[in-house]
Amino acid sequence: MTDDVEIRNNPAASRYECTVEGHLSVAEYEIADGVMTLTHTLVPTELRGRGIAEKLVRAALNDAKADQHKVVPECSYVAKFIERNREFQTLLAG
Repeated sequence: MTDDVEIRNNPAASRYECTVEGHLSVAEYEIADGVMTLTHTLVPTELRGRGIAEKLVRAALNDAKADQHKVVPECSYVAKFIERNREFQTLLAG
């Protein structure tokens, strides 16, 4: 796992992102009517297996919780993450 990864929200691009070893990883989202839809998570092949996707998604879900947004996990990684991390299941819309 990569401990020194700095995750930042980039609202202008509608994504959480980080750069590690020159590679950009992202968790993309849309927000409308109090719902955060997490649409896509991408970690380059060179960085997979380091826990970067988890850090991106956890940051997005923590912000959704703080902002009282419901969550729609369109991304399969996000859906599995929420399934495995019960503390985020209350965020699910519908």
